[in-house]
Amino acid sequence: MSLAPWRSLISRALHQNRSLVYSRYLQLATVQENGLPANRTIVFRGFLDDTNQLKFITDIRSAKAEQIPQQPAAEICWYFPNSREQFRISGQLILVSANSHPHLQPARIKMWQELSDAARLQFAWPQPGKQRVTKPEAFTPPAPNSSAPLETFCLLLLEPTKVDHLQLRGEPQNRTIYEINIHQEWVIQEVNP
Repeated sequence: MSLAPWRSLISRALHQNRSLVYSRYLQLATVQENGLPANRTIVFRGFLDDTNQLKFITDIRSAKAEQIPQQPAAEICWYFPNSREQFRISGQLILVSANSHPHLQPARIKMWQELSDAARLQFAWPQPGKQRVTKPEAFTPPAPNSSAPLETFCLLLLEPTKVDHLQLRGEPQNRTIYEINIHQEWVIQEVNP
């Protein structure tokens, strides 16, 4: 599949907002076992090679890692303040753990190697979401190996099927929907904001 037409728009937005450290932060909504939504902020880590898949990271012990195998449908919402535009990207999540997706293990390892020491260290901390560990040393474990990911580390990919791009500048505002059709081609439709 070729690169999607909306990829260049995200690259441009990232460039126009590069002065804002938080421009790589976005919200990810997943579906809990009880059918209710769960939303959290995550960090965009780029695109997987020459694909349209967005890369993120997560801990295998996190709530979202439990939710994804049950319901991989998800949506992200990403707002860029400098350029005043929003991307809502929906699709299917792929959780690449130590024991899944053998063909994606090189990407998982590479992502681990690109992390800062501080980011890698968080995967050696006590289990997320459990009662707070009161021993301070639990949060200062030995530095993990920078070459080989810990078992708790997962690469998280979003395979987009729909992108809703809203440009808030201009009167009227502009909104475009990009959607995959049955032939795996992106269909573009301008809609009312």
